[in-house]
Parts: sequence; C-alpha cells; structure tokens
Amino acid sequence: MNTIIKNANILNEGKIFEGNILIENSMIKEIFTGDSISRIPPGTLAIDARNKLLMPGIIDDQVHFRDPGLTRKGDIFSESRAAAAGGVTSFMDMPNTAPPALSLKILEEKYSIASRNSLINYSFYLGASNDNIAEIRKINPKTVCGVKVFMGSSTGNMLVDSEDALTAIFAESPVIVAVHCEDEHTVRQNSALYRQKFGEDISPSCHSAIRSVEACYKSSARAVELATIYNTRLHVLHLSTAKELDLFENSTENHIPKITAEACVHHLWFSDSDCETLGNRIKCNPAIKSAADRDALREGVRNGKITVVATDHAPHTLDEKQKKYFEAPSGLPLVQHSLSAMLEMHRQGVFSLFHIVNRMCHAPARLFNIRGRGYIREGYYADLVLVDMNRGYSPSKDSILYKCGWSPFEGVSFSTSVEKTWVNGKIVFDSGKTVEANCAARLEFER
Repeated sequence: MNTIIKNANILNEGKIFEGNILIENSMIKEIFTGDSISRIPPGTLAIDARNKLLMPGIIDDQVHFRDPGLTRKGDIFSESRAAAAGGVTSFMDMPNTAPPALSLKILEEKYSIASRNSLINYSFYLGASNDNIAEIRKINPKTVCGVKVFMGSSTGNMLVDSEDALTAIFAESPVIVAVHCEDEHTVRQNSALYRQKFGEDISPSCHSAIRSVEACYKSSARAVELATIYNTRLHVLHLSTAKELDLFENSTENHIPKITAEACVHHLWFSDSDCETLGNRIKCNPAIKSAADRDALREGVRNGKITVVATDHAPHTLDEKQKKYFEAPSGLPLVQHSLSAMLEMHRQGVFSLFHIVNRMCHAPARLFNIRGRGYIREGYYADLVLVDMNRGYSPSKDSILYKCGWSPFEGVSFSTSVEKTWVNGKIVFDSGKTVEANCAARLEFER
C-alpha cells in the first residue's frame, strides 16, 4: 500500500518545514508542499501529521541485542521491537554474543537470525581478536558495517592486547574500525586498589574511579595514534570524558573526519552522582563520569567533536544488576527511550533539533556510507519517525518492551512521544503498538 503523510513539520538537513511525503512501496517517491503533487495513486493511505514532527528514523551504530547465546537478557526480536517503539529504524549490533562473532560464518548466522526476526534494518560488526586478521581481510565492505575492537576488556574474552594484532587490524581492515577504549592495565590496577581498601563491598559509585578518566584517555589516545600512522578509518565508541575530546576535530553536516567519536545517551544524561540512587543499574563500561565530563560531552555534540550519538544498548536482568559491584555486569537498556531522552534535553535547552537529527540520523548514514538511508530525500528508503512534541509519557513496567523488563528512565517524565515509526515504507510502531510488518532489510554500504 502507498502512503501519504500530510501536513507534517519535516525536520531534515538543517530545515524544518511543513510538507507532505508520498511513500510508494518502500521508497520516498515525492516530497512536496501544499497541493503541488501531480497525482496521488488510487488507494493511497492518508495520514494527517499536522502539528507533529516528522524526521528520519534513528540509526543506532552500537547495540548489544544478545542474539545468539544470551537471549535470556534480550534477543533480536524483543530488542528490535523496543527500538521501533523508540523511533529507531536501523541498528548495528556488536559481536560479543555466544559464540562471539569472530568469523564470517558466525556473522552470517547472526544475519540469518535478523532476517527472520528483526522488525528494523540491521547490520553486524565482525569482532576482532588477537588471531583473526585473516577473517577481517575477507570482509565484504558493502555488506558489513565494521570491525569491533575491544582495546580494553568490557565483557567476555574479546580483549585485543597484542601489538602485532592491533597493528595488523589498523593497517589492513577494509571497513571502519570501531573501538572500545579503556586501558586494561590501569583498570586492573584500580580494581586491585579498591579491593584492597573495601574488599568485595564496593559501592557502585566507585565505578568511575576504577574505570577512570586516565584509563579511557590512555587507550583512546593510542587508538588515534595507530589510526594516524596507518590512515585507518577509526570510530571511537562511547566517549565518557572531557579529556578525550581533545583527540578529535570538529565534524559538520558536510565534513566527517577520518577519525571520529561517538557519545551515548546515558553519558549525556547521567553523571556519577546518579550512582547514589541508581547504583548498578547505570553501571556501564566506560563508566559514567562527573557532571563536568557530561557537560563537556554535550558541548562536543554541539560543536561536532562528537559525530554520532548512539546507545550502546546492553540489557541485563535485574537479578544480575542487584549483585555486588564486581559481580554485577555492565550495561543498560536504552533503545526504546534514546530519542525521548534527547528530545527532553532539547526541551531543557541542551541540544537543538538539528543537533539531534544530525548526530542520530544524518551523521551515522554518512559515516558508514549507508545506501539510501538517514535522510528524508526522494529516492531514499522511507525510514521515518513521527513525534508528538506535545504528548508526554513516563516509562513504566507495563510499557517497557525490553526483554529484561526494566529501564534506567523509569519514573522520568518525558515531554514528547513517538507516535509512528516506518521501516522501508511500512509502519512497525503505531500509537503504542508494534506491528510485525516483515519489512526489515540488511543495510548496504556504498564503499
């Protein structure tokens, strides 16, 4: 069925204007104002979006949907469903599943799961290890988003700590090298010091001191050094400190540097003082740091030193999160509420609407050279989200779609809400209900 979205306030490429969009099959056929369209095909579904904000669907370049092997926490169906409810239309999933995606064979098995179960578009990173450079060399850059390198052990056994392996990855990867940067030696030293002082009864508020500013900066600086030497297309994930921003140059709508940085919504929203009330629920790697670090990251989003805003969505069960500090896993669920949180920060005067659409839609599409997505353009896929800027809500147990069943935003009052989400021209979320439209597609890259 064809669709016409009428009278929307369209947010796209530095402009907001009232207009209409004709969707034909999976594509944006025509964008027009007033009654200037030449012909509306018979049987076209008309949706009146008057006084609503229409923007490109969110592209989240860092999620952990836990499939395969960790599906008690989340799976591609459950988490893509939550993402659709949050206006996310495409995701890029990380390799630390079970088994870890360290070979192209395992990677293709993940693609197969997504082709059956995902409600939204998908891609997957190949994981790097100390000994799989042969697999990395074989990547088809048109069908795989990137290589993920843990330059600091976050979870599992995927730490890359061999200098020979790092050199080979940075010199030879045919795709973007996306890195988790925390210096392993520094983290282990800090952990030992706190264990010596407090034993196993360590407060979650110590997390930012254990996974410290120095640990992050030392590792990020090393990644940038390697990328500079080998002319690598480097993307440093989830910055958490003000100090790291000095390593990056400003990006703009028309210029994305070869070395880029991402910030995640939780590092932009929370500070380490929130650990007093939320404890292990907001324990994540890298740790949420000080309010000064948070404010510097916000400025980085505004001035372009941070190119992309994503989530690092990483669900764990509440039982796991309620364990003692060293036993509780790191990570928190975010995809259903990331756009709401960013729009709330807009209401607070932190970000403009143009910052949000650029960092969450346009920039990911350009950084990864995703074909036909990330913008509202004629001839592009109709990945869209309609937002009611005047109807708020508060996340609660009965509305949370994550398989883990909880959110760090429970009880927060958001001023806006996602009304509809389209993926490839079909509605996958509509007024509080998800729709299994069987329309998701594997992302393609123009390289």
